[in-house]
Amino acid sequence: MSKALKSWRILSCFAFVFLGFPVFSQTHQLQESSFDRLMDSLSRVRTFKEVAISPDGANVGWVEKAQGKDREPSENTSIFVSSSRSSASPRRITAGTGTTPHSEHDLAWSPDGHRLAFLSDREQKGQLQLYVASLEGGAPRQLTHVKGLLADPRWSPDGKTIAVLFTENLPRSAGPLEAKPPVSGVIENQIFEQRIATVEAASGRFRLISPPDLYVYEYDWSPDGSCFVAVAAHGDGDNNWWIAQIYTVTVDNGETKSILKPPLQVAVPRWSPDGKAIAFIGGLMSDQGMTGGDVFMMPADGGEPVNLTPGMKASASGLHWLPSSKQIVFEENVDGETGIASVDVSTHQVATMWRGAETISSSDWWTSASLARNGKTSAVIRSSLQHPPEVWAGEIGAWKQITRLNDSLKPMWGEAKSLHWTSDELNVQGWLLYPHPYNPQRKYPLVVYVHGGPSNIHRPAWPDTFFDFTALSNEGYFVLFPNPRGSYGAGEAFTAANVKDFGYGDFRDILAGVDEVVKTFPIDASRIGIGGWSYGGYMTMWGVTQTNRFRAAVAGAGIMNWQSYYGENGIDQWMIPFFGASVYDDPAIYARSAPITFIKNVKTPTLVLVGDADVECPTPQSFEFWHALRTLGVKTQLVVYKNEGHLIAQPQHRLDIMKRTIAWFNENLK
Repeated sequence: MSKALKSWRILSCFAFVFLGFPVFSQTHQLQESSFDRLMDSLSRVRTFKEVAISPDGANVGWVEKAQGKDREPSENTSIFVSSSRSSASPRRITAGTGTTPHSEHDLAWSPDGHRLAFLSDREQKGQLQLYVASLEGGAPRQLTHVKGLLADPRWSPDGKTIAVLFTENLPRSAGPLEAKPPVSGVIENQIFEQRIATVEAASGRFRLISPPDLYVYEYDWSPDGSCFVAVAAHGDGDNNWWIAQIYTVTVDNGETKSILKPPLQVAVPRWSPDGKAIAFIGGLMSDQGMTGGDVFMMPADGGEPVNLTPGMKASASGLHWLPSSKQIVFEENVDGETGIASVDVSTHQVATMWRGAETISSSDWWTSASLARNGKTSAVIRSSLQHPPEVWAGEIGAWKQITRLNDSLKPMWGEAKSLHWTSDELNVQGWLLYPHPYNPQRKYPLVVYVHGGPSNIHRPAWPDTFFDFTALSNEGYFVLFPNPRGSYGAGEAFTAANVKDFGYGDFRDILAGVDEVVKTFPIDASRIGIGGWSYGGYMTMWGVTQTNRFRAAVAGAGIMNWQSYYGENGIDQWMIPFFGASVYDDPAIYARSAPITFIKNVKTPTLVLVGDADVECPTPQSFEFWHALRTLGVKTQLVVYKNEGHLIAQPQHRLDIMKRTIAWFNENLK
């Protein structure tokens, strides 16, 4: 990733490229030195997959992503443990031998804090098994010998059993973001259900608990260890999360009972320490794992849930009961920032514990924290535009830095400011990134980056190597990251404000943001671009059909035609909460928001990017958009990445996307 760029041949005006191993072309030469330095810096970032603090708060474990040859990212990971209270050197915990790298992750501390359970593929590449390591030393002990996917280990309250999620004989990684192999012959919907299983910590005895026709997404132990609470659905696990219910599952006999059929989506079920209540997050969510909503509580044996945070101008993303069962601590996205707050379950009083212009996470990248039993001590992975990711632990908001793997890295982009503007009487927030270097006497081009989702949010974080427009600051651009209606961070009414209205109110919010920054900052109004991935790719395709204001666009994994998309994608259940009905019952509401309906308005040069095995936003949508632009004589290029799903995984493809995106904007805006 750090080698100098080569010279590139000229693109034709209309081009299609299918990439197994990318061959990059462009007309406008990148500034090799600045781009190379940025890519080299990003390639040297040591990233963390997760962090977990022991129940007593004394120790913290974390998962580091390994670096491969020439510092390229690797899927191998390593587990480290350190004291959270002293400066002792961290100790690596591994099921492997010596320095051999493996995929090791999914940390779970035993209730007494003396043992750490985790998953490792030591025995066979790609096949995870459950291991337990003792902090007293010695080799970790392998507990399982299964064939299939294991995930999310959780210790029973008495520390004698570990529960896991298990998908028997699953031939690929789980989830609609992953690349889906091509199918042929007679097409049948083969379903692999993810079930709760238990493993005895002493003997390794493995037992399936939940029924074989139920896909379990998330779960939690009851405080007496006799039962689980789970978010689950019958049928296809990739598709049915949007209609999942809350169930209880008895440990002894697997008896399953639905205790809540929610009106929208639910996530993060957590049993109260006194066993009387179950808390969860409920709201309008477009993607599993990107949780946002209000905090609810319901009786443990079923009954009407109570909204503990009605009218909250934030979106809860994770929750934790305090030992008293009288308060819940929750993480939140709020006004473009992240925070931690608490709510009293009796008075519904919400109190802010910490808030910052950064991201905090305990697993991958979504807003969360790992809390000790006292509800005050926590561990997080912190990242901002000023500071690269590191592990921190301690009292909430008063964390101390545990790792220093990225101390040598410094920002190579401009200052970021949180902005607010009014659109249709709504208060809309976004982030504006300055060019680097910045001269207020100059006029600069502007690029708008629309986030995916739509239930998502732009928050400040150290840049990634995948379709991250922060790199444009280094190329001399202002970059606007708006959080229009439909985003998290301003409450449930705001998140639901684009229901049955895709491309209208949300796009007006974006244009109002463009008006605000053009009026206030030294921006050349004749040189404005737009881009995004997933929902952002759709908004890009939509945007260029609604206005000729944008002189360049980059649409990643977008949606051209909602009517054809409904039958092409693998997760059609997500659409009904947003459109109000299926496409077969109300085709007009889908056509109203489809770029194809207005396609003859397009004049904007548009680069189109997509993976060839995308389940969420299938490749034909990008073909359809590119075909239309080519037919209409609009400058365009389509690039399809081989063996890639919705999130591009291969480092060479990520780099190619970054190069093409910057080159396209340079060519058409500079």
